[in-house]
Amino acid sequence: MKEVSRGFVFADLSGYTALTEAHGDLDAATVAGRFAEVAQQALLPGSQLVKTVGDELMIATDTVETAVDVALSLFRAVDDEPDFPTFSAGLHYGTCVEQGSDYFGATVNLAARVAGHARSGQILCTQVIADRARSRPGVDLRCLGSCEFRHVAEAVEVWELALVDRPIPSGILDPVCRMRVDPGRALGRLTHNGVEFYFCSLKCAGAFAAKPEHYASSNS
Repeated sequence: MKEVSRGFVFADLSGYTALTEAHGDLDAATVAGRFAEVAQQALLPGSQLVKTVGDELMIATDTVETAVDVALSLFRAVDDEPDFPTFSAGLHYGTCVEQGSDYFGATVNLAARVAGHARSGQILCTQVIADRARSRPGVDLRCLGSCEFRHVAEAVEVWELALVDRPIPSGILDPVCRMRVDPGRALGRLTHNGVEFYFCSLKCAGAFAAKPEHYASSNS
C-alpha cells in the first residue's frame, strides 16, 4: 500500500437500465462487455483499465494529460461503434492510495461523483484537469460553475471537456432502449405526433407502439 498521484476516468453507458429492460440481461451484459473491450483498446501509454462494474468502468492514468487524451480517445472509439449506446464520463487528478491493482481515497471518490453528474454524451472534469487540458490540441472547455457533491466538504468547480471539432454522433437514439440507430439501417420506424422515431429492433418498435406517450416524453 502506498500513496501515489493518479488521474482517474470514470465512465458508464447512458440508458443502460432502459437497454436492460428492453433487451434483457444477456444482451445488456454483452453490450457492457463490448464497452470494456472498447475502453481497453482506447487506452494509451501511462493508463490502465482498473476495473469494470456492470456498465461502469474505472481508468487510472499517470498524468492529467493522459487522462484527457484517454477520455477523448474513448469518446471517438464509442462513436465508431455501430448501434451502440452513448456514454458519460468524469475526470479528476490527485493523490490516492494504491493497493494491489486498485486505488482508494478522496480523489477516486470525487472522480466518480463528477462522472455521476455528467449527462449522456458529456465528459466532465475538475479544475485541476481543466487547467492542464487547455494545452491539449483540439480541446474545448466550458465552465459549468460550482457543484456540491454528497460527502464532499466543499463545492467543486466543474468543467465540460469536448473536442473543438466534435463529430456529430452517428445515428439517433432508439427511444425505448436508448441505443444509437442508423436511420438507414433501422429495423423499425414509427411516427407519433408528427415526429419520426427509429428502432433497433421490432421488439422496441412494439414496445413504443404499446405506450407511445411514455417513450416519446422520455425522449424529449
